[in-house]
Amino acid sequence: MKRWVAARWRDFTHAFTGWSGIVLASLLGVVLGVGAYTVHYSGVTGYLSDDPATCANCHAMNEQYDGWLKGSHHGVATCNDCHAPHDDIVYKYVNKADNGIWHSLKFTLQNYPENIQIREHNREITEAACLYCHGDYVDQAVNSSTHKGETMSCIRCHDGVGHKR
Repeated sequence: MKRWVAARWRDFTHAFTGWSGIVLASLLGVVLGVGAYTVHYSGVTGYLSDDPATCANCHAMNEQYDGWLKGSHHGVATCNDCHAPHDDIVYKYVNKADNGIWHSLKFTLQNYPENIQIREHNREITEAACLYCHGDYVDQAVNSSTHKGETMSCIRCHDGVGHKR
């Protein structure tokens, strides 16, 4: 195996000899440089954190961020606490990447709708986050005679919780 890897490495490095090597290395450098600059300029690494200010990087989320600053969850929860999965770290970052790609695409192409709509799988994640933190209270409400047998939705009744509009 070691010889095979060494042979492949020799083949690879021989491709970068002479003028063709200079051109290939230059193109590779330009692509990597532009990519690194784009990652730095976009602040994409900030999205790996839990800082709510990162979510307000684009103007489309300013109203939600300002509402969160004034809301009931400001001292106890960040955006990720309510809008990212709690049960699987890989799914959390896959979900963040999925949302980030769609957000950046819509922001770049400037085709956000006036009233941003939550996608169904994100609605389910938010519902699960409510239950994660407030499960004991929800169990009491679901088992009460008022809601017996009814399908409950935290978001339906508590749409403004966590942020004031």
